[in-house]
Amino acid sequence: MSMTKLRLGPSPKTENLKLTFTWPAILKADLERYAALHSQTYGEKVDALTLIPHMLEAFMARDRVFRRANTESSS
Repeated sequence: MSMTKLRLGPSPKTENLKLTFTWPAILKADLERYAALHSQTYGEKVDALTLIPHMLEAFMARDRVFRRANTESSS
């Protein structure tokens, strides 16, 4: 089986803060499946909770409207 890279790359090492939130059961199941695939792809065990901040960061980095608004507010 040929391994391809996932859109979300390896998890970066960063300072962490704790956040508690409620999420739908179906989303939790999807994230757990994604985490399993991520672990298999990159050879490093990772759980869904560890991936969430990385996913949010990647999502916001690719959101052109958010980036533009953030740049305009910094000027």
